[in-house]
Amino acid sequence: MSAPWHAYQYVVLRWVPRVEREEFLNVGVVLHCPELDFLQARTSIDEQRLRAVHRGVDPAAVLTALDHVDRLCSGRAQGGYGAGVRATAYGTREVREDAGTRFGLVKAPRSTVIQPSPVHGGLTRDPEATLAHLLSTLVG
Repeated sequence: MSAPWHAYQYVVLRWVPRVEREEFLNVGVVLHCPELDFLQARTSIDEQRLRAVHRGVDPAAVLTALDHVDRLCSGRAQGGYGAGVRATAYGTREVREDAGTRFGLVKAPRSTVIQPSPVHGGLTRDPEATLAHLLSTLVG
């Protein structure tokens, strides 16, 4: 009997050297499978490609930003929100420290050097293998 299918979502991490030019390189993937409490980031940068897009790039700074995403996904970094009760337009809600909350922070649009793509989804039997396949296919 084969393993059951599980729904997942993912975002592609994009390195955006100059937001106003709307140019980017894919540098990683974050996959979230809530049923299995799976949230992981995988990254890969090609310094030659980075330099082709922006000669003044500091690859170490890109790696540091990607490391922060990895630390956030694994729960080793505080997302800056803390758990507790938050006010919303509709009242209050409890903020939990879990994989879903951390994925929400990663997928939120922002105008920084590392940006997430729109959210995509699918079904997987093995999130780890799916993440490796997405990294290979979308980042190289």
